[in-house]
Amino acid sequence: MNTIDEAMIAILEKRLELSKLNYSDDTYDDVEEMLHDLEDDFNEKYGDQLEDILEKVHLKHCPESDVLLPTAYLAKKFVETADGEIEIGKKEGVEVEWIEDPVANARLVLLPAPTRVLLMTPKGIDIVWEAE
Repeated sequence: MNTIDEAMIAILEKRLELSKLNYSDDTYDDVEEMLHDLEDDFNEKYGDQLEDILEKVHLKHCPESDVLLPTAYLAKKFVETADGEIEIGKKEGVEVEWIEDPVANARLVLLPAPTRVLLMTPKGIDIVWEAE
């Protein structure tokens, strides 16, 4: 596994940890701060590279939608399955105006291991970019 995948997994794990806490939990603020630090470090280290990739994906599939910071495309909520896979809901990632059907509920999601971008549309889920 490469370092970009490890960094994404660290963010996803921290988001999962935070999602299990209540606001009143003594550790909530510390975990939230650690998450923000991980996200900031990720955007600083990999942001330019991923924004170039996301720009190309946007131009091909959703040119009317703005490219956001890469961490916006990571799932906020997910389920880790028994075999270590990540399952995401239909509302994860960033909502985009899909070129084939602008009013459809389409989303772009950035996932690790391997690093890839998914386009989720009413027609299904397609990998629109994957690291080689």
